[in-house]
Formats: sequence, C-alpha cells, structure tokens
Amino acid sequence: MTGDSRSIQPLSGFRVIDFGQYIAGPATAMILCDLGADVIRVDPPGGPRWDSPATSTLNRGKRSIVLNLKDPGDQAVARRLVDSADVVVENFRPGVMDHLGLGADLVRAADPRLVYLSMPGFSSLDPRRALPGWEGIVLSATGGYTDMGLNRVLMGINPSYTPLPLASAYAAALGALAVSVALYDRESSGVGDHIEVPLTDAVLEGLAYNSLRVDGLQDRYLSQRELEIERRRRCGEPMDLGYEQLQELLDPFYRSFRCADGRMFYHCCPAHRTHATTALKQLGLWNDVKDEIPLHDPYTDQDQWPAGQDCTLLAYPLSAAWSRKLAEPMKAVFASRTSDEWEALYDNARIPGAAHRSSSEWMHSEHARAAALMVEVDDPRYGRLLRPGPVVWTEASAPILSQAPVPDADRAAIVESLDARKSHIPPERRGPSIPALRGVRILDLTNVIAGPTIGSTLARFGATVTKIDPTVPTFDPYHNIVVGLNANRGKRSALVDLKTPAGRQILDRLIENSDVVTFNGVTRQMRELGLEPVRIRAINPAIAIVRIDAYGGQRQGPRSEVPGYDDNVQACAGIMTRFGGAETPEEHAHLGTIDALAGFLGGAAAVIALLQQQRHGTSDVARVSLAAAGQFLQVPFMYDHPNRAPFDEPSGRAAKGERASYRCYPASDGWLFLAGRSDDLEHLRTISEFADLPTEADDAELVEQLSAVFECKPVDHWCQVLDGTAFAVHRVEDIADLKQRNTVAESAGNIPLGRSSMLFIRHDEHPIGRWVDLAAPNSMRFDRLPIEIPTPAPRFGEHTIEILTCLGYDRAQIDELIETGVVADRWTPTGSYLPV
Repeated sequence: MTGDSRSIQPLSGFRVIDFGQYIAGPATAMILCDLGADVIRVDPPGGPRWDSPATSTLNRGKRSIVLNLKDPGDQAVARRLVDSADVVVENFRPGVMDHLGLGADLVRAADPRLVYLSMPGFSSLDPRRALPGWEGIVLSATGGYTDMGLNRVLMGINPSYTPLPLASAYAAALGALAVSVALYDRESSGVGDHIEVPLTDAVLEGLAYNSLRVDGLQDRYLSQRELEIERRRRCGEPMDLGYEQLQELLDPFYRSFRCADGRMFYHCCPAHRTHATTALKQLGLWNDVKDEIPLHDPYTDQDQWPAGQDCTLLAYPLSAAWSRKLAEPMKAVFASRTSDEWEALYDNARIPGAAHRSSSEWMHSEHARAAALMVEVDDPRYGRLLRPGPVVWTEASAPILSQAPVPDADRAAIVESLDARKSHIPPERRGPSIPALRGVRILDLTNVIAGPTIGSTLARFGATVTKIDPTVPTFDPYHNIVVGLNANRGKRSALVDLKTPAGRQILDRLIENSDVVTFNGVTRQMRELGLEPVRIRAINPAIAIVRIDAYGGQRQGPRSEVPGYDDNVQACAGIMTRFGGAETPEEHAHLGTIDALAGFLGGAAAVIALLQQQRHGTSDVARVSLAAAGQFLQVPFMYDHPNRAPFDEPSGRAAKGERASYRCYPASDGWLFLAGRSDDLEHLRTISEFADLPTEADDAELVEQLSAVFECKPVDHWCQVLDGTAFAVHRVEDIADLKQRNTVAESAGNIPLGRSSMLFIRHDEHPIGRWVDLAAPNSMRFDRLPIEIPTPAPRFGEHTIEILTCLGYDRAQIDELIETGVVADRWTPTGSYLPV
C-alpha cells in the first residue's frame, strides 16, 4: 500500500489502550499518540491518580473513559477495549492485571496479535515485585541516589537526591521502542508479544555511564576530579570539598563561569578538534597561548608526545597546570559580558555553550516558544497552559499545539467505536521466533552518545549496523572510544572522508544498500555531507531517516542550527539549576543523562519509520532532539499557567526528597528511602515505633521526628516493619554493591538476559585488551522475540576493507582509496584499539 506521509501519520490506524498511571505508562502511550495512534486511556473514578497539570501533557490527544476495574461490569467494558486494540499499556505491579481479568496471558490467548506492554517498578521475576514502584524506590534500588556524579562524590553528598523521574522517562522511551519493534515484527509474523520493561532495569540502561568501568584505564583519560577521588581514598582523606573548591578541579572547557549579570554561563566545548581553539579565539585569549599550548594529536601514544607535555588542547581532560593557566583569564573575560551575550556570541561562532536558566526561564524563552518545544494550549481545567511539545515527531507533521485531553464525554460512543479492529493486520502467520530486526541494515553517521545509542540499541534486535566516521577523528579518544564502549556495541566500523568526491560515492552506495540512516547534527551539517533528505531519497526511496540535534523542535527557532551536547541542554533547560541550586548549578549524574534518553527515543523513531515504510511504502524524516528529551525528563515541573503555584520544587545539594513521607532517611546501618503519600502518615502512628509522631506538625518537624526514629534501627528492620503498609521502603543502594552482586562474566556464557534484575556484564575478553563492565541490555523483555547481546564495540576502522569489498570495490581500488586518504582502517598510528 502506498500513501502520502504528509497525510498519514506513522501510527495512524493503530489503537492503544492506556491503563497507565503517573508517568511511565501514560508517557509511553503519549509518544505513540503523538505519532498518530488512537489512544484510549482508562482512568479510575475520580480521574488520573496523579493530580497534576503535567497530566495535560501526558494525556494530550487521547480519548478518555472512566472505569472501576474492580467492578464486573466495567471489567467487561475494559475487556472490550482490549479486544479492539493493537496495543495495551499498563504499569501496575506484576499480577494486578491478572487479578482484574486483564492479564497478558489471558487476553493474548484470545488475540495472539495483541502487543501487551507491562511496565512494573520491579520485574515479575524479582523477589521485590510486590513493592510499589515509586520513582524514589526504584532509584534507591538502582544506585540512582549514590552515583549522581563526580561532584557529589567529592563534596561528600551521599545520598544525593534528584527530583527528575529518570526511571519513568527511560522506561517510557524504551517502552515505546519495544512496542514499535513488536508491531514491526507483527506485520510479517502476524503475531504480537507480551513485553515487560521494568523501571529498575530501564534506569540502569539510561544511566549506563555511571556503571561503565575499564580496568586499568590510563591517567591521561582521567579528569582531575577522578584523580582527586582516587588520591583521597588512597590517603584516607574525607570527601569534603566545597562548591567553589570543586570548580577549580573542573576543566575550563567543561565548567561554569560567572558573567557580568551575575548569572552563570556553561562552557561545555571540550574534546572536539576545533571547538576549544575557536572558543579561545572568541574569548580573545588565543594569541596569548597559541605559541605554547600543546596541540599534538591525541591519537598518538603518550610516549610519542613532545617532551614536557602532559595533555593536548585537542582532548579532554586538560592537565591541572593548563586548566589553572586558562581558567583565571577565562574568569575575567566571561565577567565582562552578560550570560545572554555570551550565549549569542557562542551561537554565532557555532561553539557549544549555554547560559544557565531555570526550568521556568527556559519554558518562556524565545527559542523554546518559537521552535514549538513549548506550546500554549487552552486547557479545560487550567486555562492557557504552557506545556512541552512532542519528544518524537516527523518533519511532515504539524506542530501539536491544541491537543487537549479528550474528556470522558460520551462513554457509549467510545464503546460503540470498538466493533472494528483499527489496524491493517495480515493473515496470521506464526513464523519462527527470530530477532525482529534481522535483515534490517542501519547506516550510522552519528557521534558521541545520543546518535550512536540508536544503532547500539537496535543491534540487540538483530539489525546490522554500519558506522561511518571520518578518516580524521572529530572528537578525542575518550569521547569516541571510551564512551563508545557502550554506545557502539554491535556495529561494524569504517572510516571514510565523506567530503571528498570518492567518499561521496561510497556514501551513495551505502545509502543504496541501507534501510535506515541515522544522523546527529543540524541541517547545515547534513547539507555539507550530502545528506539532505531529498538527495538520500533520490538514491533510495525506501530508506527511513532519523535525525537528532541539540535544540530542534517542530518549528524553526533562533537556536535550531546551534550545536550542543547533553550538558549544554542540561544548563539552559533548567536541569543543572534544579539539581545544584540557582547559584551553584551542577551537572546531573556522570554523563549521558539526556543523551541516552534521546538515543532510546531515536531508536523508537527509527523502528516507527520502518513500520510506516512497511505499511505505506513511504516515511517521513523522524526527529528527536536533546532539548525535547531534556524537557521530557522534567515533565512533572514543565508547565505554566496563570494560577500556577511557585516554582519551589526540591532543588539543590541539600535536597533529600519531596516531603516527610517521600525522602531519604538515615538508618543505623545506611540510608533508606520512604515512599508514601502525606495522608498515609496517619497509618504510621498505628505502629508502636511511630506512635509518638506529632499529629500537628509542619513538614520540617515531621522530617526531624522520623529521622530520630529511623536512625535507631537498621534498614532491614524498617523494611520488615513497614511491609504491607501504605508505605514502601528500600535501602539506598550504590552501584558498586549492585555490580558486586549482579555482574556476570561474558566468557562464562549463559548470560541471564530477561531472567535477572539489574544485570551487568563483565566483557572479560574485550578487544580493548582489558575487562570492561557495562550495563546489560536487560530492560526490554519479550515473551516471544529474542534479544541478542551486541558484540563489543569494534576498533574504529576495523571493518573498512570488509565493508568496501561488500560494496563492490576490489583490492586495487581500496588500496588507492587508502593511499589518497579517502578511507582509512585506523585512527591510531599503531592500529591499537585505544592510544596509551
């Protein structure tokens, strides 16, 4: 079937029943709804359990029906909804839907074509599966509050609370990806699947760089902060740095500077071959240092560096001496202009950088509004409501400006519309269970984290991923190779200069032989590389195109063509201000907080584009941006309306939770997280140990009282005492302990993907020549479709000759291409995996 992608949304014709509450389930269904699915949400009497303006975002465009799922009559209506659907989404604890007569086994027995997504806090195979999956409980269980970055380690802040719904956001992106994979497979197999995406495993994959470890990584790749942590541990010194002391350990191209208006500018442009040099020229400092600053090739081994040099401007991190030498004059220069002036100057020079803003300031900024990253709608409850636009969209789709949740106005009309199935379903064909994307060829033209995450994530479904990088690396070894240990798993690697005519011919052959092309960058960069969608489609009309950039939205804004990294978006969209405080903003987590989320969303976009191509014979460019993903991570706070309460959500280094009933507390042997509603505190008083809790006290007094009680007994005691109550309790874990308990050596074989919670793999035969610890691809569990552990990230250029041979080049032609510099098979002079 053919059609016009401008009139046919990618998921038009599919029906989704959304039983989800809070964020994970509704957010997954929102992503599918934004791309054209007919979504019917099922709410309990009284409306969504989470009473927040954020539900206007999560439920936009959905039809609504209120059902009491404990009532037999309403259960029958719910079953009719399910029987009419292509997809069911639910995020209850394991077993809840079974008790309601709506469990996956039961409904899929009646309709094997159904795709059923479960999103519990803990896996159905986890002993803690009955524990409510509060965001705080999940993050406590997965090291989310003890591994929030090097800054917090050095300042001795442990636990380190974050108000961002990390687990729900990552799970929603992975849930949308998993559903799209199952729907894509169903078009050929005729069979759906039951998928489980536990929030615990989703957040471990999302924060994968918090747990990535390389045995014996050389000091040249360790930042001053990492070296200081090692020194203090070795010497037994406390982690007690103040915020200002900490700033002096930061690389000057990777830190904040105070400007003339008293506000901070985030200077994040390290690791690139030109950005640091261009920044020094922009700051007027280049002439002062150009004759002495080291500029040697970071891909050479350290024993080949010029005598006396211990770093290079072309790589992160700079040495302590050069960091100090540059930081002082930079402070003076940045203080000469306002933060907004510096942002404009950096934007014009195409250097990544951003003025720190609060979430409120970002939402009302010129770019967020112009680009339709934030849109204003007439909401039936809140009036003129400012809320985020979509996190995945197509370039042909009109901006989602006016979609308000569709109220439960005509229940009979919804039920009457259920008679016919909504999607085109081929005759049932039960083929063998093979990876869903086996045979799909992905051309990966991305770099660093967000873009490469698309291909590495899809490789677990059997896709063949060919990654093309330039013959002269754009980024340094740390960001290309060390970071790439996670982001480039499961790929083949070739090095090609796409800016040469011969390189362009190679590109054209690759496009001709691919099903998907992924790119991260702005449209100017696409033009420079010959990657305009019109040109790509002229070569291969059947190809799906996915693009990620930093600040893109459904419309063009003043910063749409500006380059940027995860950290720049964290700074300008309010995440760093929320995490560190207005005067002391901090990087959230270690690295990749937004990048990983954008990569998972890009994976969903890629498969949905393939599905559209499969069903309609055409697809439109699928889009994701770091800015949209950064807003998605802040969805509980990302709204404004005339009567909004003050923006006073938890922020800063002292934050330990939201309220007395939802926060971290010290016990006698560690920290615990208590999760419950404020109204549930009354139930605590029925337990003898809490009988003296005051009945009339403000939140601060309750925190003090509860702290005094909890610190008298160990965590396990409180878990037992509060088991079965209205509260959930979990020990605040750290990743080191989790890894000690849950790491499996790859050489041992039989890695229990999908059969174990919070799993890590020690790749003890990695081609880097030392062991590498990575989070396992364990978050998407299919009953039917198999998941593969992607192969280790290859050495850059490892497959150049093999790939060119497959494209029809003979050995003489390949040798000529190597000789003329059009292609290469290595970045390091010695051909090593990582320069030492």
